Amino acid sequence: MNYWWRRIALSLVAVLALVLVYAGLYQHGMATFEGENMSYYEALQFVVEALTTAGFGGDSSDWESAATNLMVIAMNLTGVLLVFLALPLIVVPLFQQALQDRPPEETDLIDHVVICSYTPRSDVLAEELEAANVPYVFIDDDPELVVELVNDGIDAIYGELDQEGTLRAANTTEARALVTDIDDETNAMVILTARELSSDLRIVTVVEDDDVASYHRYAGADDVVRPRRVLGESLATKATTTVSADLRDTVEFSDDLAVTELLVQDHSDLVGQTIPESGVRDRMGITVIGAWFNGEFVPVPGPEHRIDGNTILLVAGQRDDLSELKARTVSSVQHRRDRVLVGGSGVVGHTAAETLAADGVSTCVVDLVEQEGVDIVGDVTDEDVLEDAGIGDSRSVILTLDDDATTIYATLVIKQVAPEVEIIARANETENIPKLYRAGAEYVLALSTVTGRMLASVLIEDEEILTPETQFELVRTAAPRIAGRSLGDVDLRAKTGCTVVAAERDDELLTDLGPGFEVRSDDTLIVAGSDEAINEFVALATD
Repeated sequence: MNYWWRRIALSLVAVLALVLVYAGLYQHGMATFEGENMSYYEALQFVVEALTTAGFGGDSSDWESAATNLMVIAMNLTGVLLVFLALPLIVVPLFQQALQDRPPEETDLIDHVVICSYTPRSDVLAEELEAANVPYVFIDDDPELVVELVNDGIDAIYGELDQEGTLRAANTTEARALVTDIDDETNAMVILTARELSSDLRIVTVVEDDDVASYHRYAGADDVVRPRRVLGESLATKATTTVSADLRDTVEFSDDLAVTELLVQDHSDLVGQTIPESGVRDRMGITVIGAWFNGEFVPVPGPEHRIDGNTILLVAGQRDDLSELKARTVSSVQHRRDRVLVGGSGVVGHTAAETLAADGVSTCVVDLVEQEGVDIVGDVTDEDVLEDAGIGDSRSVILTLDDDATTIYATLVIKQVAPEVEIIARANETENIPKLYRAGAEYVLALSTVTGRMLASVLIEDEEILTPETQFELVRTAAPRIAGRSLGDVDLRAKTGCTVVAAERDDELLTDLGPGFEVRSDDTLIVAGSDEAINEFVALATD
């Protein structure tokens, strides 16, 4: 709004200068061409009347020369021009500015979650909170973004993130928790300000650098979430398990039940088959919870879905059976197994390289900046840099870049230079995951997914997210709204796309759950599926 006031002030100064100049010219012209002497103030009055078209009949009988009449015509045209210029340049924009939505600066929500600020990572957390019926409000210092969020039906307010007045306006003293996910320094300021307002408020902070976690706790944070480190470890683990028959990236509940995701490689035994043809269900007794085909989750893969090198199976069963299935997903073509190229040496890339080294895997780290741990300084999208880094001798590439567009482009380049090399990629926004699969990546995990799940697991009572670091979501949760009904009656898989893989009842784990299994009010269900499917289940079955 200050911009418009400056614009108006400059326009008024310009018009005033024009009026004063015209008054001097008119006084001089009347004396020179018409022989009429008048004061400067009389000339000024005439110019104002001429420019505003308020009338100037008193002097018209004195205009006998062509020069005087041309001067008056110029003044009249100038007045009309000023009117036409003022409308589009000042008047109309001012009306538009006045009519434009102003961002709200306070909320009356209670028992809510205050989130500072809105980022692409926030969408997953917001979806988790909405599914659990937990109210929330975003605080952001971008007024246009706040207006956009409000117009989309999302509670948001405008304000400076680390100011006490803003946190009071967000009704922080009546909130169940505050989440701050900005940057490490600003997060610390928000924590200190929030802690001054309330000693009981639960404060959750997201850190980029592990070294600052202790500072945030000292400032007053109750929970510190480190999604970048978790993401780096997960990507590294995926790189070390895709060519092995060993099950490492697995959640085990008992000898009879484990849940895992299996990446099917090109040239493996399963490629080209459908799930029914593979015999996974019938001959191996494994429950196929669902599968990702080029980034799209299908809860019940049918004969129209054929397994290829971009398929990821989400399965549950006994560990020995899953190990047998894992062996069928490994390529029959031998790759060099002791070398992984890591693109990017931020927190995610550095953690991935450390994890691989701890597992005895040789790495080569490529980054634009020369720093500790970087082997090749250069652009991972440059073919010459990839050749220097030994892309042809590498079994996998882990891309941990900060920009999704660069990651997608790097994937395309790598697939042209070394088509047989497996690509495991970090995405920042979930909406870019399908693009990375189409570009040729074999496995993609988004930072927003890991961050949102880790935060939701801290904030949502009666729901424990067991797999924040995988593409699938596995939760332990109560389901009071379906108590007294059988699984077949509720038909959760058809309605939500997720699968109940087990139930905890009276300290006993029940794994053989058929359609006739009746859910009790005190049961805790273990449910698996995609993020969207789990959110559908939580909305349907929980309070």
